[in-house]
Amino acid sequence: MLLSFRRWRKGRPFWGGLTTVFAGAEMAAIPLAPLKVMVLQGVTGVVSVLMGLVLIVMGLSAWFAPYYRGLAGVLAVMVAAGALILSNLGGFFIGTIAGVIGGSLIFAWQPLPPREQANPPTAPIETTSPGAEHTEHTEHTEHTADAASAPHTELSEHYPGEGAASARGQAAGSAP
Repeated sequence: MLLSFRRWRKGRPFWGGLTTVFAGAEMAAIPLAPLKVMVLQGVTGVVSVLMGLVLIVMGLSAWFAPYYRGLAGVLAVMVAAGALILSNLGGFFIGTIAGVIGGSLIFAWQPLPPREQANPPTAPIETTSPGAEHTEHTEHTEHTADAASAPHTELSEHYPGEGAASARGQAAGSAP
């Protein structure tokens, strides 16, 4: 159970979503609490509850639909910044700060590449030397020792139009 939760958590912006849900809950709870220190009371307290609910929805969407992380992160930061003016000083600054941090974490999160693509398998290459009767099998591995070829090789894995041959040609300095 713990292993499956850990795998689920690593596949999405978990900590950014949790921080954003906390910020939204804090902003929505203040107008509903019987506090006498609230800056805005009455009908304008509805705006605080709505902004808190929007932050909660953005945090949950980061968890359950991580491919919308860019939209959720930007909206969370914008709502948290707007709550500073419209919603009891953004939940007495705690909600605004937590919302901006959570939205930034959501926006900045990137999924890890699958482990199968990280280490490509090596294939044997058959070579024959002139005059030899047997075939030698050598292991062919790409060595990306220089720093210029590493980003091109990585991009060629993600974009099918960019082959490894063109990446090696650009790294060697030849014209495409």
